[in-house]
Amino acid sequence: MPRPDGPTLLPGLVLRARSGFYTIRTDDGELVESRLRGRMKKERQASDLAVIGDRVSVELLPDGTGAIAAVEPRTRRFSRRQPGPRGSWREDVMVANPDLVAIVFSCDHPPPNPRLIDRFLVVAEYSEVPPLLVANKVDLVTPDAAAAIFAIYREIGYDVIFVSAVTGTGIEELRARLAGRLSIVTGPSGVGKSTLLNALQPGLQLATAEVSSALHKGRHTTTHAELLPIEGATGGYVADTPGIRELGLWQIPPTELAWCFPEFRPHLGACAFNDCTHLHEPRCGLRAAVEDAAVSAERYDSYRRMLTGDLAG
Repeated sequence: MPRPDGPTLLPGLVLRARSGFYTIRTDDGELVESRLRGRMKKERQASDLAVIGDRVSVELLPDGTGAIAAVEPRTRRFSRRQPGPRGSWREDVMVANPDLVAIVFSCDHPPPNPRLIDRFLVVAEYSEVPPLLVANKVDLVTPDAAAAIFAIYREIGYDVIFVSAVTGTGIEELRARLAGRLSIVTGPSGVGKSTLLNALQPGLQLATAEVSSALHKGRHTTTHAELLPIEGATGGYVADTPGIRELGLWQIPPTELAWCFPEFRPHLGACAFNDCTHLHEPRCGLRAAVEDAAVSAERYDSYRRMLTGDLAG
């Protein structure tokens, strides 16, 4: 976009961000290695200035590199929290402007952690990014066992697909779900995210590692976030993100946490008190629903732990 009083700025998409360097794909299809313009770096902001998925304006420099002059406002973001200076917390925006978050957990090796699944889903709900639960490594368990593990989420109404990068089960369905979208592929380490992406698009050759037999936890193989283009007529991008063993809830107000559990919502207006925390108040509609088995006791326990900060187990 030409400016009468300055250089030509090209619109583009941030595909990769690492150590202050950004790979921008311009709308013309060119890849430009860029850095933030000095003025932007001096601006104080509570979160990252530019991350993958951001739409930016980049100025081409004489040496062929670019300078990011502006970042467009984000329509949505997928964030976690990280420790900041002097005991504070800061927002870590993992992906900007996502259309879908594919949350990958394995059926075994490592076994899925329901509390961690709930935390990923809560962040997706609060970010208003549609979630897709991807149950990987179905080849390690029986079909009935795989279905039982994730039955509670299907009953709530979440989309769940069962896949195996080893046997190819569900790979075409997953590819169809991601086509034409900017999607996040996330989940704890060792669940097979990079292996799945390699199966989706041969040639990526993303690094993978075996799950530790002693700890039953995966080793981190993705060290930075990156948007990977999806081949095919419909296009799209997937974000390969570093593995997450604990997902911090970024600035979700305690009064809004219950709303992030979709099956709680029909019961939230039945409480005697408008400011009910659903922990100890009398005549609580949510706790009554738990007692009547209309709401899962396990999901309510996840809510209670998130609200009180008791994340053990």
